Amino acid sequence: MIGAMLAEAATALAANRLRSALTMLGMVIGVAAVILMLAIGYGVQRRVETSIAALGSNLLIVNSGAARTGAGIVQGTGTRPTLTLEDAEAIARLPGVLAAAPQTTTPVQVVAGPVNWATNVTSSTPAWFVVQGWFPEEGRAFSAMEERQGARVAVIGQTVARELFGAADPLGQLLRVRGVSFRVVGILPPRGQGIGGIDRDDVVVLPLTSSLRLVAGGGPFRRFVRTITVSVASPEGLPQAERAIAELLRRRHGLAPGQENDFSITNLTAVGDTFRETTGAISILLGAIGGISLVVGGIGIMNIMLVSVTERTREIGIRMAIGAPRAAVRLQFLLEALALSLVGCVAGVLLGVGLAVLASRVLPFATVVSLASVVAAFGISAAVGVFFGWWPASRAARLSPIEALRS
Repeated sequence: MIGAMLAEAATALAANRLRSALTMLGMVIGVAAVILMLAIGYGVQRRVETSIAALGSNLLIVNSGAARTGAGIVQGTGTRPTLTLEDAEAIARLPGVLAAAPQTTTPVQVVAGPVNWATNVTSSTPAWFVVQGWFPEEGRAFSAMEERQGARVAVIGQTVARELFGAADPLGQLLRVRGVSFRVVGILPPRGQGIGGIDRDDVVVLPLTSSLRLVAGGGPFRRFVRTITVSVASPEGLPQAERAIAELLRRRHGLAPGQENDFSITNLTAVGDTFRETTGAISILLGAIGGISLVVGGIGIMNIMLVSVTERTREIGIRMAIGAPRAAVRLQFLLEALALSLVGCVAGVLLGVGLAVLASRVLPFATVVSLASVVAAFGISAAVGVFFGWWPASRAARLSPIEALRS
């Protein structure tokens, strides 16, 4: 019986092709909007997660203190030199700490032959490659002995390699930082853009000792570092490691009880969780916006089905007069509404996936079409078809055979 009803539903919809097509258009737009919006939301979430993962896992960032001017104005974090190389070495010996990398990042102009390029120079120890999880794909990282001896060696990112050396092999070449020559011994693999569109490949990594002696000049950070990046063994150990680092630095810096810290500690895992919650909320919001289009499409189905019931009143009367039960009449119109929504859903899925692929080429990140969003679109469209088709179907089933035949 269901097969015969489906065939009859197809015949009824085909009899009014233009009206059926216009009715399905609402579902097509609604489903396409849901898939596209969710694809954009998932794409944003994936981009944020990739950027956070590129920073390293289980990290704590210890920054120098904030300087105060004579007028009592507090400047930004990291403006007051309070962290030393010895602080980093002491942190690295704490239980649960895998590595601690002291570093200072400075924007400078680097020169190779006749070419110059404005980039960021990061001065650190070999532990920097460990905490970042970022090791050279060509050449090598500088060693602990080279760092202690102040060797003039450098590891560069892909952007610096391209801008300074073009198609030539950078390994073994010299680049100058503030007039001091460093030999390139390693090239880092590409990491792309980070949070805020920062090019993470635009970097030069120098040994901390030689950089502080030869490049830093006479600034306030001549003997200090701005940041210590700490890698912890597990996410569960982050809170305990954060407390241990704070106690250690307070003791090393001679801070009295109740005295304000001259450093700050940031938990990147907590920051990452906040970003994920935010992007997750954005994905839900975008999906809800697309869902509104589905509701509008469902209202269109209900209106058309009400018109269909009115036009086919005599047909309904004949069915019921020859013995068709009211449940069969209701099911017939429900199947027609469901067919409208599902056919519109299939077309909407194809349109939504196509728009998502097109959006990947336009937006600065790749959209992600998930199987869950497609399944959800089908489920919602079926529910919309049943929900908005129920009233017209029930209205048809409640018609009196005699009154229907008179119409």
